[in-house]
Amino acid sequence: MPDDPAPHAADTAPPRPQVPAADQTLRILTFLGRQRGPVAARTIATHLGIPRSTVYHLLAALEGHGFVVHVPAERRWGLGVAAFELAGGYARQAPLARLGRPLLAELADRAGESAHLAVMSGRDVVYIVEERAPRRPALVTDVGVRLPAHLTASGRAMLAVLPREQVRALFPDASAFADRTGRGPRTPGDLRELLRQVRATGWATEDGEVTLGLQSIGIAVLDHVKWPTAAIAVTWPVEADRDASSLAAHVAHAATELSRRLYGR
Repeated sequence: MPDDPAPHAADTAPPRPQVPAADQTLRILTFLGRQRGPVAARTIATHLGIPRSTVYHLLAALEGHGFVVHVPAERRWGLGVAAFELAGGYARQAPLARLGRPLLAELADRAGESAHLAVMSGRDVVYIVEERAPRRPALVTDVGVRLPAHLTASGRAMLAVLPREQVRALFPDASAFADRTGRGPRTPGDLRELLRQVRATGWATEDGEVTLGLQSIGIAVLDHVKWPTAAIAVTWPVEADRDASSLAAHVAHAATELSRRLYGR
């Protein structure tokens, strides 16, 4: 019998997408998700080989649904709050919680304080794992609880790693700042200064902003492009008089190990 003919180029080419606009939209979101910060529309068009006019139309549609935000002063585009909601939804499912739970149990044992794991969801953090230390008070950070990110050590740790443009999009003015105990930042300027201190020390702190009499320290869990997937924190009563720097070493170890288990970093 004759040999089978060599495959034609058309037979080996990847199939054309059935819905080109949907394919291009997902490629744009994927591309933005891999960047360290907002990028220009022309950069998106060049890297993805999509006509610039099409990119602008798709970005406008994504902006209308909150998946991207436009930074007019820089003519750049970045991921929006809706994209964080999707990321938080994934993170709240099994992989992150399953890998994080044993690490938090070890952290609570080493530190002797309650530990929790949280993800960003818009301007809030959502707690997905909590490990209570013996003889420590009950916390408000039960699994599924949402708290304002700017008031929590976990939220501040993640916000400090985000591009400044992204933080401005989340907290554009004073109306975006919720209050619980009369403490914490109240304006974008206050938040900028607080996050500058977090970046300088390498960890975030909280002192009574969520619950009077309780302090926390938090460190972000970073993905392969150093984007904050989650944050790990420990909380203790003020009267325990704990040294924040010594607790930070324990939290940093847990955050680094969770990142390694998630991404091989």
